[in-house]
Amino acid sequence: MTHRIVIVGGGAGGLELATRLGRTLGKRGQASITLVDANLTHIWKPLLHEVASGSLNSSEDELNYVAQAKWNHFQFQLGRMSGLDRARQCISLAATLDESGDELLPARELSYDSLVIAVGSTTNDFGTPGAAEHCIFLDTREQAERFHGKLLSHYLRAHAGKTDDGQISVAIVGAGATGVELAAELHHAAHELAAYGLNNIQPQNMRITLIEAGPRVLPALPERISRPVHQTLEKLGVTVLTGTAVSQVTEQALLTASGMEVAASLKVWAAGIRAPGFLKELDGLESNRINQLVVRPSLQTTLDDNIFAFGDCAACPLGDGSERSIPPRAQAAHQQASLLAKSLKLRLEGKPLPEFRYQDYGSLISLSRFSAVGNLMGNLMGSVKLEGWLARMFYISLYRMHQMALYGGFRTLLLMLSDRIGRSTEPRLKLH
Repeated sequence: MTHRIVIVGGGAGGLELATRLGRTLGKRGQASITLVDANLTHIWKPLLHEVASGSLNSSEDELNYVAQAKWNHFQFQLGRMSGLDRARQCISLAATLDESGDELLPARELSYDSLVIAVGSTTNDFGTPGAAEHCIFLDTREQAERFHGKLLSHYLRAHAGKTDDGQISVAIVGAGATGVELAAELHHAAHELAAYGLNNIQPQNMRITLIEAGPRVLPALPERISRPVHQTLEKLGVTVLTGTAVSQVTEQALLTASGMEVAASLKVWAAGIRAPGFLKELDGLESNRINQLVVRPSLQTTLDDNIFAFGDCAACPLGDGSERSIPPRAQAAHQQASLLAKSLKLRLEGKPLPEFRYQDYGSLISLSRFSAVGNLMGNLMGSVKLEGWLARMFYISLYRMHQMALYGGFRTLLLMLSDRIGRSTEPRLKLH
């Protein structure tokens, strides 16, 4: 019987793994590979802040799972995982409904021999009162597009003089990569909107406040990287509040622990992550306080050798003697997908599985068209700081590497040419 590999989650890591396995084991008939996701299309999650600002048209950069499966010898199942039966080696998929609530696909089960869980993460609001009700999260394409729609609506009202002060106020909670990059993209959007004729509202009339509970922006990166980013944001007119914890969110404002009130008509929560709640105690599998599945260095779950987990939804030991886990970053998911593509082939052959060793190649932060900054790390050159145009080119190359893994070199080159042609025939900002 053909070995059945089921991958749940079509994010960057899950989709790359399904594509790699399809091109090898699937094409040769050595295994049946099935990818499960609740959506029909994929967009690279690190680009969602550009979708939110309108700098990126998601309908042009999305990938269709059905087409990708056909081209790369795997199967795609539309559905959301709702349960697991380890004894019977099957997962449950909830019924899929359309926008009217009518059933498109019934609830069903899917059997596996090897199960890989790669469902990513969601924003963690830490139970802050009012955050879920009044803030927009940027976990999905739909949320990013919702923010963009609200931004345009606020802008058009302000342009028509239907606001009291003729200004738009945006507050972003969390000065990690998403929050910082979104703040810069919104400032860029303000300039573009004025250039397209909505000039009753000048760029300086979009008030952007970035709030961070920690002592500095980009707390996960070295201070030599975060310091120039902080300075650039302030030059752009972004108000940066560090050491400021948000204690409550209302419809009109954010309230801080120190008693400060930050008025904002648009509010984004981009602080902290947690794995989806259904993973907690999933048929007895070990999970941690933020719902991540605990895995061994082989990326197998601690209690079941047939189940693997990787990416943001997995807590994998860093391997440096500490109790720290692999950081939830795109490069970690990419490295783990590459390892699992080899590991699952070895598993079919009955050979021992390799252990994952994370390699930190550095971090890059884009500040829209204004700047970019980051550091690259390697065995030969150590840690090298990058700024400006060169950092921006390296940042863009990260997305191209993701496309290379999914499309191959020739099709990625065609996409790059298409993007360049499109820039001369389409607006630089999505205006609807």
